[in-house]
Amino acid sequence: MAQLGIGIDIGTSGSRAVAMRPDFSVAAHAAVPLDRFGPNGRDPAVWWAAVEATLKALLSSIDRAAVRAIAVDGTSGTVLPVDGAGRPLAEPLMYNDKVSDDAILAAIARTAPEASAAHGATSGLAKALWFQRLPGVHAVLHQADWIAGQFSGRFDVSDENNSLKTGYDAEEGRWPDWIAETGMRLKLLPAVVRPGSVTGRLTAAAADQFGLRRDMAVVAGTTDGCASFLATGAAEAGDGVTALGSSLTIKILSDRPIFAPRYGIYSHRLGDAWLAGGASNTGGKVLARHFPLAHIVELSGAIDPATETGLDYYPLGAAGERFPIADPSLQPRLLPRPDSDADYLKAMLEGIAAIEALGYRRLAELGAPSLTSVRSVGGGAANAAWTEIRRRKLGVDFLPALSDEAAAGTARLALTGAKEAGLL
Repeated sequence: MAQLGIGIDIGTSGSRAVAMRPDFSVAAHAAVPLDRFGPNGRDPAVWWAAVEATLKALLSSIDRAAVRAIAVDGTSGTVLPVDGAGRPLAEPLMYNDKVSDDAILAAIARTAPEASAAHGATSGLAKALWFQRLPGVHAVLHQADWIAGQFSGRFDVSDENNSLKTGYDAEEGRWPDWIAETGMRLKLLPAVVRPGSVTGRLTAAAADQFGLRRDMAVVAGTTDGCASFLATGAAEAGDGVTALGSSLTIKILSDRPIFAPRYGIYSHRLGDAWLAGGASNTGGKVLARHFPLAHIVELSGAIDPATETGLDYYPLGAAGERFPIADPSLQPRLLPRPDSDADYLKAMLEGIAAIEALGYRRLAELGAPSLTSVRSVGGGAANAAWTEIRRRKLGVDFLPALSDEAAAGTARLALTGAKEAGLL
């Protein structure tokens, strides 16, 4: 009987789960949309109902007795206050929600180090400061912490990655002293462990509900972004992952942390390495402004990726760029426009590939290792012509992504914890 670890990903639209064998092959996966359980996707009761349904669907296709550990990832910066029993006291503030209290934002701006990810109105720390005013608040947790607590009964522990935007110092391995100077009551913040660490065992109630072993380990998870990186199989310093979705996001595994707030770059710890990366304002949403998806597919078939158009495009939907150029006034460069639609699309694909290459060079300039390989995820990864253009621009090995499911990355962490606990 192959032993299994389970990873659960709770996102903005649904819940997904993966059961993984110790060789990292996927035994089963399941997905359930949040809106099946109510219209409010930020309601923790909806989150948990979706997780319950997803896990039950997953377990129906595997041997439950083989499951040794479970871990959860969630959206980075989603925060909620709970009472002593772990019951939510207010609607959570999601990853993109902003705190508009000027006093809170001023306290963080005045106190937090420049390189801290706790700056800004969407930071976890701003939300924690807002929630600590509520009567009866016992702890302020991240989304993944609260879901994991439904399995372990613990509502006092988090992981280093989810805690980064709440001000946690992953280099020092502690909540820094300056957080208290913002007015934050440190006793409300959870204890923090590394992703993949065992935080407890399955409660008797959860074991009975899902028909699982009571000695099963509950393991610290991570953010959805870090989980997506882990899912690809990237594991060595210099391994990069490019997400070709509505925007262009690149990440590289580094032997040292990289912090460059000017470019929106912060580093998450993954084992003994660090994950650094940045997001550009270019990407699929720019292409979609000019061509419908079906037309992009058709035109891509007419592109010769071995030749250059000679056009130097910087495709943006509007003025402003954050990475790899930090310039809020940077203008789009999409002229001159060739007569052929195929050539126009090709020039844009070349431009995005050039931005990707510049992004990896920028990370190296900031202290990350030079790119040695790249794995690609997102809708654009299926475009063969674009892949060949990118291969020429980057000049490194293109390796297949083992998975693009965040839950698969979190399942890897579950297996790490199961091994730590002697359950594998």
